[in-house]
Amino acid sequence: MSPEVFYWLTIALKMAIAASVVIAATVAAERAGPLIGALVATLPVSAGPSYFFLAFEQDAAFFSQSALGSLLLNAATAIYATTYVLLSQRHPFMVCVPAAMIAWIGSLFLFSHFFRSGAAAAILNIVVFAACFVLVRRYRDVRMPKIQLRWYDFAFRAGLVGSLVGVILVLHSMMGPLATGALAAFPIVFTSMMLILHQRYGGPACAAVMANGITGLVGFGIAAYVLHASVISLGVPAALTLALCITVAWNLGVFALRRVKR
Repeated sequence: MSPEVFYWLTIALKMAIAASVVIAATVAAERAGPLIGALVATLPVSAGPSYFFLAFEQDAAFFSQSALGSLLLNAATAIYATTYVLLSQRHPFMVCVPAAMIAWIGSLFLFSHFFRSGAAAAILNIVVFAACFVLVRRYRDVRMPKIQLRWYDFAFRAGLVGSLVGVILVLHSMMGPLATGALAAFPIVFTSMMLILHQRYGGPACAAVMANGITGLVGFGIAAYVLHASVISLGVPAALTLALCITVAWNLGVFALRRVKR
């Protein structure tokens, strides 16, 4: 087998694995209601596979800057979800989702130009998430209807996630670490859930998942900051493992705390 054929087969395999991970996570999310759905959806099911495959090709310095990009994008994703939640209460899909995407692109552009250090990005996340949490809190408890998934739901999500991972793996050497980290954390799960749930069950039901997701995204932000700060000293495998444990522990803690309050 020629090296070129082997390279593209490897890319295809990585895309398929990443897509399978995301599909499994989103199916579990949709069957468990807004809170559990959001906590599963905010696990690094798209960023994780991208970072995992990049670990075989890049050094710790690249990962440190990529994690900074993911941290900046995390704040932009909170704005993305909040914009959707507020607009979807009264507006159709074709209004609220494009508007949310514009807000996401604009905020990411501003954040990437004005917040270049880990400390600044961490403070940005604290401010953004505090404001977003207050704005969406009242929309978290809408009852989700029972969901019946169709075959094209799986195909659609697999195509989205696989394409994203493929772009990252092919273009990361040209994009640089900051852009790679931002693209790796693109809200692919949120977007796919918006596209499917809003059309089928309405804006308020889908918005409940996004509103609960604001809390879940905090854990990803903490993990991205820890990865940025620790990967040089700990090394890539240990830092990635630590970041994954943080996201899982945060979401489990949020779930346990919410059950206690109820």
